[in-house]
Amino acid sequence: MNLSKTIIFLLCLAYAMPAIAQDGTIYPLENPKEPKAILLGTGGVNGQTLPETWFRQWGDPMARNISTATLTPFLPDPDKANGAAVIVAPGGGFRWLSMGNEGWEVAEALAAQGIAAFVLKYRLQPTPESLEEFSESMNRSFAAAANPSPNTAPSPPLRDLSNQLEDAEAAYAMIIKNAKEWGVDTSRIGMIGFSAGAGLTMHCTLNSKTMQLAFIGPIYGGMGPVQVPENAPPMFNVIATDDFLFRGQFGVIESWFKAGKPVEFHLYQNGGHGFGLGNPNRTSNRWFEAFTHWLDVNGFLKPKSKG
Repeated sequence: MNLSKTIIFLLCLAYAMPAIAQDGTIYPLENPKEPKAILLGTGGVNGQTLPETWFRQWGDPMARNISTATLTPFLPDPDKANGAAVIVAPGGGFRWLSMGNEGWEVAEALAAQGIAAFVLKYRLQPTPESLEEFSESMNRSFAAAANPSPNTAPSPPLRDLSNQLEDAEAAYAMIIKNAKEWGVDTSRIGMIGFSAGAGLTMHCTLNSKTMQLAFIGPIYGGMGPVQVPENAPPMFNVIATDDFLFRGQFGVIESWFKAGKPVEFHLYQNGGHGFGLGNPNRTSNRWFEAFTHWLDVNGFLKPKSKG
C-alpha cells in the first residue's frame, strides 16, 4: 500500500509541470454550466475556504478548488449501446482537473463507440486564490520533480487519497444503482484515468473494498511496481518514451504480469505527457483505437445474450 501511494504522489508531482511551463498562459474562465452533473454527496474538503474556479490553458477548460464531487453521464445512442461502462478520471496532480482534454472529450469518444461513460469530477487539494499565485506555487512545487537530482532520491511524503477514493466509490455505487436506467451491464464497468487520474484508477484497484472493476486503463500514469490484489482486473496501460513519468520503468507492467493477470502495454515513441486523445503528429495518437479494440477482443463490448 505504501508503494502505491508513493507512486501516486510522484505522479501528482510530475503532472503539472508541462501545463504551466513554457508558454502555456493561464486564462480565467467562467465556471461552465454542467446541467448533467450529478452530486455524489461525499462531503467537502477540510480547510477549503475558496469556491470552485475554472481556467483555460492550452485551449483546455480546467477546474480547481473542487470541494464537491460530481459524476456526469455521457450515454450512447440506445441503438449503439452495448452495455459496457467506463468511469473517466481526468488528471491534474490532484490540484486541478483537465476536464476537457482528459474528461469530456474522452467520454464523448467512448459514447460514440456505444460505451456509457461517466466523468468523475473528484475533490482536490486547495490551491491559492489568484491565478498568479496558483501558477507560482505549481512552478515551485514541480520544478524539482521534473529535474530530479541523480545523487539524491528523497522519499516523498505519502498523499492521503481518502477523499478521492470515496468519490470514486460513490460514482461506482451510483452507476450500479442506476444501471437499468442507463443501460449498463454491472459486470462490465471499468475505469480509465489520465496521469493523476491514472493514479486514482490504480489506487481504487489496489485499495477499494466496494468497487469490482471489470477492467482498468491507466493512461500515462506512474510506472513503479505495485502489490497486485488477487481480484485485480485486466489492465490496458499507455505511456510514451518522452513522458517524464516513464523514466525507463516497467514496474507496474511486470507486477501485473508476474501476478498472472491480463495486461496490455503500449509504449509509444512520442506523445509527451497529457496528450489526452492525441496531439498532432505523435505515434501515441492511436491509443484510443487500440483501447477499444482491446475491450472488444476481451469481450467487454459484447452485450449479454437476450435469448
